[in-house]
Amino acid sequence: MGTKSKTYKIEIQFCTQCAWLPRALWMMQEILTTFQGEVISVTLTPKSGGIFEIFLDKEKIYSRSDFGGFLDIKDVKKLIRDKISPGKNLGHTDL
Repeated sequence: MGTKSKTYKIEIQFCTQCAWLPRALWMMQEILTTFQGEVISVTLTPKSGGIFEIFLDKEKIYSRSDFGGFLDIKDVKKLIRDKISPGKNLGHTDL
């Protein structure tokens, strides 16, 4: 029997009042493309009140308010990589 590697679920909570759906969709696409086979789902959850947060298996790994603004997608990918696959090379994102 082969061993099944761990797969992860991501949730992006975003503020609809702030019109952050396009950003959430773009981040979802980037995450799914970068972490194929490791991330099995990205859920988008509409919220209000300026929320933009990312959860990895229900653990908050990023909050716009905690970080004082939006991170570049490369930095979001590094946060995820450091939690799920620390040795993973992110190619040009790591430069």
